[in-house]
Amino acid sequence: MALYSTAFCFSGVVSLPRNSACFSQRTVRASAFSCPPLSSISRSNVQGKAFAGDGLPDTKESSLVVCFGEMLIDFVPTTSGLSLAEAPAFKKAAGGAPANVAVGIARLGGSSAFIGKVGEDEFGYMLADILKENNVNSEGMRFDPGARTALAFVTLRSDGEREFMFYRNPSADMLLQEAELDFDLIRKAKILHYGSISLITEPCKSAHIAAAKAAKDAGVVLSYDPNLRLPLWASAKSAREGILSIWETADVIKVSEEEISFLTEGEDPYDENVVRKLYHPNLKLLLVTEGPDGCRYYTKEFSGRVKGMKVDAVDTTGAGDAFVAGILSQLAVDLSLLQEEGKLRDALLFANACGALTVTERGAIPALPTREAVLNVMLKSVA
Repeated sequence: MALYSTAFCFSGVVSLPRNSACFSQRTVRASAFSCPPLSSISRSNVQGKAFAGDGLPDTKESSLVVCFGEMLIDFVPTTSGLSLAEAPAFKKAAGGAPANVAVGIARLGGSSAFIGKVGEDEFGYMLADILKENNVNSEGMRFDPGARTALAFVTLRSDGEREFMFYRNPSADMLLQEAELDFDLIRKAKILHYGSISLITEPCKSAHIAAAKAAKDAGVVLSYDPNLRLPLWASAKSAREGILSIWETADVIKVSEEEISFLTEGEDPYDENVVRKLYHPNLKLLLVTEGPDGCRYYTKEFSGRVKGMKVDAVDTTGAGDAFVAGILSQLAVDLSLLQEEGKLRDALLFANACGALTVTERGAIPALPTREAVLNVMLKSVA
């Protein structure tokens, strides 16, 4: 789910009035982050340091994030502000929210894997190659000889916002079966991340539920981004019910303000009481992305808001996935972020910068930033 915005505003951190620690000049050990805290960032301490996992006892494998779901081809118009019929040409780009997150984590120096299905066709092989080129474990990827890789044509408005037209009748991602799952890969993950599109039809729905159950039984943290794509569901009612059907199994949930309104049937997404309705008893972290205003975070102990970074948006496709990659890349190496508000706020600054950089280029996967690019733009913002 992209962050619906034309710009990200970055001017520090603003806490909510109640029980949020304000961002102060403090030093946090770099070993806890994929990036240094902004309160202590400087040119001297950025250069020559590898912030992702420095000094952590976790091994590379133990910080693995497995992303489950769809991978497809986005066709993005080369000119914004035109309808699909009016667009003179399209840029082909790999996409699909779970795959975007997997590549995003790898680009940030983390360890990730993708589980899903594509067609046994040129596009499917192209997507598999892209995962390999980006150091994403693709052992769990399957190829369907009888169905094509999914396609999505994206309409870009002049402000960078999108509308989608999907070609899935059915596409290969919808046909992943439980018997095709790599359960060993799932069980060795630190985090399993998924969306809701894989819940729309069988047999993929059953495969999704089985994957999540195996992960939960193995003590893996479950991360959920509903990534609402209403045209893919039979109705708004079925979308709402489907998304909420697995809500209470997730440990971490990222949702946009538009999705809050949808799930609560029109209630105010900025009302704290409305947001708290979506906080289930076993949830460890609820993240609400607000586009130009950054994000909000909620745990049982604390809540707050972290502002974003100001950029000129070209294409918001994949911005939310980059944000998710940013936060999961850090949670995977230090789950104490879920209990320590200061660490979490710094991690969200990094995640916001990931999302902001992604909207400055066209396409999802092509625009996902490296760790170095994120650190550089954070450095410039405090220089």
